[in-house]
Amino acid sequence: MDDTVRAYVDAIGAQQRPLFDRIHRLILDAYPTAEVVLSYKMPTYKVGGRSLHVAAWKHGVSLYGWDEERDGGFVERHPELSSGKGTLRLRPAQAEVISDRELRAVIIGALGEA
Repeated sequence: MDDTVRAYVDAIGAQQRPLFDRIHRLILDAYPTAEVVLSYKMPTYKVGGRSLHVAAWKHGVSLYGWDEERDGGFVERHPELSSGKGTLRLRPAQAEVISDRELRAVIIGALGEA
């Protein structure tokens, strides 16, 4: 992780940080060689030609750029978390009831081979 990404992560608020760290860990567990860069002013995980943006915001963490058709049924089970094509908004309390397995399906849908 380069210094610009590290500065972004270090500035994440205490309420959002555990959720961000959880998603970060799940991504790197699935893709240990993922490149992490700052793109569009947010941490972006790149694997081959695919990418997933993960950003902290006032009330939680958002994932941008994932493929709803390859999310393992995540949006079907949690439609209230989708705020548009390819955008998930997760509040920490909501994320507590979402399994790592479900989040991993979104991550693999975003970064895995098409």
